[in-house]
Amino acid sequence: MEFNKARVVSYSTMQIEDNGSIKNLNLLEQVAYCARVSNPENQNNHLTSEKLCKYLLKHHHYSPFEMVNICVEIETTRDISRQIIRHRSFSFQEFSQRYALATNFTTRECRLQHPTNRQMSLVAGADNKELSEKFASLQQELIQKEKEYYDFCIYNNIAKEQSRVILSEGLTKTKLYMNGTLRSWIHYLNVRTNKDDTQAEHVDLALKIKEEIHKIFPLE
Repeated sequence: MEFNKARVVSYSTMQIEDNGSIKNLNLLEQVAYCARVSNPENQNNHLTSEKLCKYLLKHHHYSPFEMVNICVEIETTRDISRQIIRHRSFSFQEFSQRYALATNFTTRECRLQHPTNRQMSLVAGADNKELSEKFASLQQELIQKEKEYYDFCIYNNIAKEQSRVILSEGLTKTKLYMNGTLRSWIHYLNVRTNKDDTQAEHVDLALKIKEEIHKIFPLE
């Protein structure tokens, strides 16, 4: 889904003395270094950092993963960002329609309600082509009307915080920064990449976040 984007913008760094010299540790090494707090003689053993992190994950020893942080820049729609900010172990900073103009909009695919699982939906197939086209057309019409009404409000000096009520959450794009410990990210990704429980747009975004985090912390 093109409107979903993610990239890591910052993460924890740690400098330690290794045989008298300063060494910069990657995230794997930082987690392992902190995990070995009770074994200081082995803290600088970075060769086994990945092995230790795998062990910690496998046996659900999560506290060492709280020692490092990652901040991700996210672009999505406002209805999905509402789901994201329910993960309260994170800190957030989001684009505010109260202070800035909303100018970016998108449309969504047509999906049908799952017959038994209310948390799932089904992509409308070829046999629902007419319905899909109508759904797309309705969204385009709505976006044009919303833009017209929103621009009218702004032009007539209605406050942005009031003008924004015109806009649909699901068709309006947003940007936010999501910062949390690696432990929080592990939990978030476990929950939000589950296709049986999570809205498809949120799964798509979570997979993109996972791909980005994997570049700096290459473990499942």
